[in-house]
Amino acid sequence: MTASEQQTGDGTTGVAGTTGDAAGSAARDTRNTGPGRLLIAVYAVFALSATARAGYQILTKFAEAPFAYLLSAFAAVVYIVATVSLAKPGRTWFKVSVTAVLVELVGVLVVGALSLFDAANFPHETVWSLFGRGYGFIPLLLPILGLIWLYRRRPARQQA
Repeated sequence: MTASEQQTGDGTTGVAGTTGDAAGSAARDTRNTGPGRLLIAVYAVFALSATARAGYQILTKFAEAPFAYLLSAFAAVVYIVATVSLAKPGRTWFKVSVTAVLVELVGVLVVGALSLFDAANFPHETVWSLFGRGYGFIPLLLPILGLIWLYRRRPARQQA
């Protein structure tokens, strides 16, 4: 037991100053511990790399593939939102995380399929082109892992 934890009346360990139910809820609501830190770190790396890639593409060769480069910028925004929301505790941030990761998954699947079957609109690759092939298919795997993590760390339902 750490200094901030205490034994609750029902024999479970809780955070000091909270009831057993609130402590359990607070513990489950924390997404930025354990493997969550690694997930956040990977999202942060993708946020930085997608932002840098999109910025460079838009500034230097936007006319060559505007649709693809705008999709790269959109992916960068999604990764930034996912990184921040995964790192913050609370029900609202949990909902933002789920939304961002779902948007990412849909984006990877749609852009991946479009880039495969409609290559004319994707003369240059985006982060999500060909299901993230340029990034070792991590953009395809990352939202799946993110959704699993979020499901396991979802906040407890509030009782009326």
